[in-house]
Amino acid sequence: MRLILLGPPGIGKGTQAKLLCERARLTHIGTGDILRQAMAECTPVGKQAQPYVDAGKLVPDELINNLIAEYFRRPNRPERFVMDGYPRTLAQAKAFDAVLKDLGLPITNVILLLVDDDEILTRVTGRWSCPAPHCKRTYHVTSNPPKRPGFCDADNTALVQRSDDTVETLKRRLTVYHQNTVELIPYYVRQGLVRDVEGQESIEQIYQTIKQVLHL
Repeated sequence: MRLILLGPPGIGKGTQAKLLCERARLTHIGTGDILRQAMAECTPVGKQAQPYVDAGKLVPDELINNLIAEYFRRPNRPERFVMDGYPRTLAQAKAFDAVLKDLGLPITNVILLLVDDDEILTRVTGRWSCPAPHCKRTYHVTSNPPKRPGFCDADNTALVQRSDDTVETLKRRLTVYHQNTVELIPYYVRQGLVRDVEGQESIEQIYQTIKQVLHL
């Protein structure tokens, strides 16, 4: 089984990927982890990517594609995996397919988690957390509010919001997501790989639906 998880930011793809790894014995593959590993091991692509990371810049698509290709061409590559965060664009998908075709490891399913933008905005922008190193408790203004608005229940520390959880940032991320997937999703639909999964349920309910559509 070789899966790709697609869906807008803040929908919980990483959480579902983790469950699939724990329960279905898949390898969770994220570009961030592969990038850090490549740089730590000073691989050819890792060396090329290092300056971008050090400068706080996005690593170009070509390097990301080469990074994934380098990872999968290793003799110890996983043959059962779930991709989280890659591919993000049609160009990346085509490059990835070419690599997997050479290795005889085609994608078997693409799970598309569906949530309305308004729901994502409500869900993500309502998240706040305690910044105290010894605490790190998380809250949500509607589903799990603190007893005293704006302050942690445990130590009364003023709660903070991650920069990428603000309305402005999330709207930009959603715009980019829709721009990237306008061609990406149809590309996988034409291959008969896409399985739609409602993403507004609980974590466990979403996992059980994924399990059903994959016949696990």
